[in-house]
Amino acid sequence: MTTFESLGLAPKLLAAVEAAGYDRPTPIQIKAIPLVLDGHDVMGLAQTGTGKTAAFGLPLIHRLMERHDRRAPKTTRALILAPTRELVNQIAENLHAYVKGTHLKVVTVVGGVSINRQANALAGGTDILVATPGRLIDLMDRGAVRLDAATFLVLDEADHMLDMGFIHALRKIAPKLGTPRQTMLFSATMPKDMEEIAATYLTDPARVQVSPPGKAADKIVQGVHWAADKADKTAILKSCLADSPEGRALVFSRTKHGAERLMKHLVAEGFDAVSIHGNKSQGQRERALAAFRDGRARILVATDVAARGIDIPGVSHVYNYDLPEVAENYVHRIGRTARAGAEGDAIALVTGEEIGLLRQIEKVMKVEIPVVGGERPEEVDPPKRGQRGRGGRSGGQQPANAPGKSGGARRRRGRTRRAA
Repeated sequence: MTTFESLGLAPKLLAAVEAAGYDRPTPIQIKAIPLVLDGHDVMGLAQTGTGKTAAFGLPLIHRLMERHDRRAPKTTRALILAPTRELVNQIAENLHAYVKGTHLKVVTVVGGVSINRQANALAGGTDILVATPGRLIDLMDRGAVRLDAATFLVLDEADHMLDMGFIHALRKIAPKLGTPRQTMLFSATMPKDMEEIAATYLTDPARVQVSPPGKAADKIVQGVHWAADKADKTAILKSCLADSPEGRALVFSRTKHGAERLMKHLVAEGFDAVSIHGNKSQGQRERALAAFRDGRARILVATDVAARGIDIPGVSHVYNYDLPEVAENYVHRIGRTARAGAEGDAIALVTGEEIGLLRQIEKVMKVEIPVVGGERPEEVDPPKRGQRGRGGRSGGQQPANAPGKSGGARRRRGRTRRAA
């Protein structure tokens, strides 16, 4: 049996691993840690919930501990880029546990909080900087951080960064980094454009893959529930939530406004629900996640901002109230359940307008998701942007208090989201 000791990690890291409650390394950790320790560039492909943060974090910290160069003002020795605030905070939380008892310092920079405080935190320099690309560029433009001392780069959830338009930010950030540099790219899916990114920023990378790209965790039970329209979706969702009163549910909406309306509707119907999306401040998002984590709210309604970066044990159900327009995001959404060996259910509520999106998801996953309820609606073309659906409302007739679809909140490709 492979152990963390056999992977060659420093004794202080082994103590941190034991304190974190890790019994044995996961497959991605077994494969990636020795490669990173040997100095290789690494491309890691693994589904969510498999321990990617430790796969790059532990050997990165080990290598930084081996060096004794002093931190210079406004510099960092290692840079980790992630697409969302939640994922940055999750990575940093893990890293803080790993560096306990060492001399290493970890700093995070994300949008939605005081940039002046972040500049002050960077004034004396840091060993590891975990950042969203947009806020990092803001700090670079202010002269608050220099990257020329960073000889380690980690791109986490790189496919999501690509989808959110952060490739433009990466092109601005990468030339500022130090050389020679060790680069690690980790992702759960492998879109075609990812090979181009790997060829541009990685040098002769070792490829580590522990599951086919687009494959969901084995213990996730998936299902499709057909719905006639938006109002029918809402009724089905409430029935499912009522049938599992002890469960903890994550509900995905396609738009920010739709997520907020759905959350308020559920609360009005007596459900303990909170929401996170791009219109929420960092404090609001953290409070909502805390309420969901400690059980004060058992339902979290979210946009795809939450698909990466939520590592909350005990999520028993994931409901795709709206299917994602990017098929790969479905894998990340449902990966919020069945974590750390647990079991979980993932139910997609699908109208006739979304059958095409369902086909794309099944093509990416190479499976046919079984139908668990409802009568298959007639397939129709989704309304074009700016147009209304049937009955003068997007998605059909619905009661005034039922959540609807916001046409103005769709993701625009190619634009860097600094609010992340």
